[in-house]
Amino acid sequence: MTDYQEMEDRGSMGILPKRDVVIVRGRGTRLWDSDGKEYIDCIGGIGTANIGHCHPAVAEAVARQAQRLVICPDTFYNDRRAELAAALTRAAPQGLDRLFLCNSGTEAVEAALKFARVATGRPGVIAAQRGFHGRTFGALSATWNPKYRAPFEPLVPGFTHVKYNDASAMEESIDDGTAAVILEVVQGEGGVRIGDGEYLRRVETLCRERGALFVVDEVQTGFGRTGALFACQHHDLRPDILCLAKAVAGGLPAGAVLCADTVRDIPAMSHGNTFGGSPVICAAALATLRVLEEEGLVDNAREQGAYFRERLLALHAPVVREVRGIGLIIGVELKGRVTPVLRGLMERGVMALPAGNTVLRFLPPLSITREEIDQVVETVDAVLGSLEESLPVHRNRSDRSDQTDRKDRADRNAVNTNSAGPGQVEAREAE
Repeated sequence: MTDYQEMEDRGSMGILPKRDVVIVRGRGTRLWDSDGKEYIDCIGGIGTANIGHCHPAVAEAVARQAQRLVICPDTFYNDRRAELAAALTRAAPQGLDRLFLCNSGTEAVEAALKFARVATGRPGVIAAQRGFHGRTFGALSATWNPKYRAPFEPLVPGFTHVKYNDASAMEESIDDGTAAVILEVVQGEGGVRIGDGEYLRRVETLCRERGALFVVDEVQTGFGRTGALFACQHHDLRPDILCLAKAVAGGLPAGAVLCADTVRDIPAMSHGNTFGGSPVICAAALATLRVLEEEGLVDNAREQGAYFRERLLALHAPVVREVRGIGLIIGVELKGRVTPVLRGLMERGVMALPAGNTVLRFLPPLSITREEIDQVVETVDAVLGSLEESLPVHRNRSDRSDQTDRKDRADRNAVNTNSAGPGQVEAREAE
């Protein structure tokens, strides 16, 4: 039998740690490994498989388009690209009537940052503590976690990080040098932290008043994940720029930057890419949008997500500090490290992922059923029970005092991270 793990390790740079499993097949909410073991997938390609793995509608659309035209540079008009542009701008929040197509979330953020600087003539960008926006240089400069930043510093100058969900911190930071504020409605990588609607609307207002652009990063939350097609719709937000990727094309690489008319005068040829908006990807994205609507997956995300959280809360596990989420992006904050829990779940046939060192994150396909959720929660309960004695639980301090200490530390850590060296940034990381 071919040793695929050894083969991949031999040819890989080894940058991303891998689990001890070879996944070879997927269908709907299920995955299978090379030994034939079946898993309920609550990773969903890290939020890309919203309509499920290998959906027949996407497979058919890709196969049909691949026999007609695979690639068409953006210097030519194309029928599928035109149809996708119309579909996305029609579905998007009001006013986002133009778009740029790319291949990933980090590319979408890079384009948004460039567009914001050109449109405003300003250099500054404000992002949030615990925010994650990608790992290319501009997107990484907006990302908070020193673990990602430190090896590549110095990063792009002009980026400032302030406390999330704190309107006063944002009010103190936006000035006449600010080109954009970039925020997630839900901080996924940052621990599944939900943005307060009043806070988000206040940031939008501050941007309008002070001439900065309001950029919303929905790379992980877009296309039904939160129980609305876009998470900003929960709060009636009107961003100047909306960054999309992950689930846009049913699991194929795609990204999009939707822009309002406040984003104008972008010089010709100042940005571009080779593969963005290829006919095959556009066909997949069009099929994905149809599936989301025809199968009622956005409503299912809202309903099943509420049930999922209720079941997790009902566990009353001593090692669980908090359950939070919206729709089918759910985080369970533990009182110990998450790695043993992830390992135990995988051994029992459930795939989940971390969001930091202590948060268990669930991003299942939006087609997940109540019966599958029951199976996942029962498995979580079994794993937490088996690990309760070995997980380091803060038994000598109340959860509330621990959270207060963490909050106080975060308050002290609102800094311009680009003005610090790697050691300083490491010391300032919000836990």
